[in-house]
Amino acid sequence: MHATEEAGFLPTGEFTQLNSYENRVFDIRLEAEQITSRVIAKFYRPGRWSLQCIQEEHNFLLDLEREGVPVIAPILQRNKSTIGNIAGMYVAFFPKFVGRMPEEFLGNDLYQVGRRLAQIHNVGARQEFKYRPLLGRDPNPDENLDLLQRWIAPEVRGRYQEAAETIIDFVYDRIDPESFIRIHGDCHRGNLLQRKLEGNKNEYFFVDFDDCMMGPESQDFWMLFSGDNFEAERDLILSGYEELRDFPHRQLDLIPALRGLRIFNYAAWIARRWSDPSFPRLFPNFETFTYWAEETEALEKVAWSLED
Repeated sequence: MHATEEAGFLPTGEFTQLNSYENRVFDIRLEAEQITSRVIAKFYRPGRWSLQCIQEEHNFLLDLEREGVPVIAPILQRNKSTIGNIAGMYVAFFPKFVGRMPEEFLGNDLYQVGRRLAQIHNVGARQEFKYRPLLGRDPNPDENLDLLQRWIAPEVRGRYQEAAETIIDFVYDRIDPESFIRIHGDCHRGNLLQRKLEGNKNEYFFVDFDDCMMGPESQDFWMLFSGDNFEAERDLILSGYEELRDFPHRQLDLIPALRGLRIFNYAAWIARRWSDPSFPRLFPNFETFTYWAEETEALEKVAWSLED
């Protein structure tokens, strides 16, 4: 409540905590005389992002908003910045947006999603991030693999290591940071919301740019595929995308490696957060043989496809 007042709002005292693994996010009701009735407060996990990193995230969102791309951009606070600092924690406020995560894509939905991605990438290509991560370099995948050695079940540790090293070598050899642009970075269906317009049409919003980075365009594609009909979904997204922006089709060959990179980077993220009491509750199988056996099999499938 103090952070909300410091930002220039008048809260009623009513709030709801929203689901978020990495940060702490609250839906806060405001007094009726203000422009909006609710705001979303996002408290960034201390020590994760520098002030410059967060500002680049916000600048990207504001760039997109100025270009008419539907995103949820941060609100300017009383301090004339989009970032406040309360008790050593950075905090941002966003307008409340009502939408729903699409359970399935119908008709030309994927075509519309492709157009939206092209709009984001057109804006993303105009500038570069100076402080935010480079995909495949930050966090360093070798360091993540070293971190996981004490967690991986001994029975599969050698197999896991070999598969991961194959993926890392492919990433270093085949993914060129010189070609990177600003991308969403964590572009899965949970970060995609839809809203109904007149005529029963859907408008799509990408949300949660917390992991935006410099990376290849294909990173923002593969997590949207359901896997049941990969080629048809890919072609529908690309048909919308290429109306507004050329897609580098050679990047499609990178998708298996990007999937493998995410597998062990995600495991390393859990390991780094294990001292947070919520993480053992959220990932109760993380220390079991079953978890690591399944992860090893997933990595090996990726590694074998890269070798082929």
